Parts: sequence; C-alpha cells; structure tokens
Amino acid sequence: MKLANLSFLERGISSSDRSAERLGMIYSMDALIPGFYVWVGGWTFCLGGSEAEKNYSGMIHRSIGVTIVLPGYRIFSTYHGSYDA
Repeated sequence: MKLANLSFLERGISSSDRSAERLGMIYSMDALIPGFYVWVGGWTFCLGGSEAEKNYSGMIHRSIGVTIVLPGYRIFSTYHGSYDA
C-alpha cells in the first residue's frame, strides 16, 4: 500500500491560506494567550485563545502540532525550530 504524498507536512502554513479559526489560533500562540491548540492539516482544535487582529499575518511552520500556552507566558510546543523563517 503506497501512502499519499505527504510533502505538505514539511511546508509552512501561511495564515492567508486558512480559516478565521486557524488565523485566531496562530495569533493566540504568537501573542501568548493562554490556551490549548492542536492542528493537523486543515483541522484545528482550540481551547482558549482570541480572534486575530484585522491585519495579522502570522504563520505556522509545520502542518501538524500541539501547543499549550499557560498563564505567566509559559509555552510548551511540539515545534522546536526557528521562528524567524
């Protein structure tokens, strides 16, 4: 059985490619707003967070991940690369 091409796992996901919910999740993680965030491809699950600002243009660097942002600006994430892409 051959798996489908999974190259989307390696490319970043621009906020312009995603829904308002995804954009809010990206913004919330960047702004360190407490919450639990999970994303897999186009699927997003958030507990907490906020809506994105009108002209926000953030980016997720992987198409699969989990992030927990706790009060006091403590963040735990599956992403450990550079945020300066």
